[in-house]
Amino acid sequence: MTATTGAAQSAQPERPGRKDGVCSEFTVFTRIKPGHADALREDLAALADSTADDEARAALRQIGTLHDARHVIFDNDTRFMFASVFDGSWDTYIDDFAKTVVGARFDKVFSHTEGFPGVADPGVKDWFVSQQEPAGVFVSSYPDLTVQQIWKDQRVDEAFQEVLDTPEFRAALNNPANAELLATPAFQKLMEEAAA
Repeated sequence: MTATTGAAQSAQPERPGRKDGVCSEFTVFTRIKPGHADALREDLAALADSTADDEARAALRQIGTLHDARHVIFDNDTRFMFASVFDGSWDTYIDDFAKTVVGARFDKVFSHTEGFPGVADPGVKDWFVSQQEPAGVFVSSYPDLTVQQIWKDQRVDEAFQEVLDTPEFRAALNNPANAELLATPAFQKLMEEAAA
């Protein structure tokens, strides 16, 4: 494990947050504007419906660096937490969100918190920094895998599983001409992983 404090990327200021391999954590704690907790809760519920989910998943595909995210109202409806895990630099992460439908979601949700200037405002990064609290410990189960690599691994696995189900592949396994290849440790490992 190589959890460290967030190191600055080249030509970008140092930002808060911890890293483990290629993954970084981002957690902000904000104050909910008085009387806005129910509206915030309604906006979060609207974001969770299936139509909005389809739009968000398309935007997340476009961004391609977000591992997970969560919104939490706590402290008797007075405070709000947004936490996520992402790949790459802090600044790019914020910039990418502002370019998609997710930016509008950020605006809608964070508009219920005190002092939020808007995701497109030049001061939004300073505002996030002022609200961000780095984790005491941050650990990833897959510190060497970016979101893009995970998606690629999934596509390769799905394609390989399709090959395994074809009569042509079963015939190739039974063909004595392929016996040498099938006996190699690499092929045996591939088949063991496919069966796991």
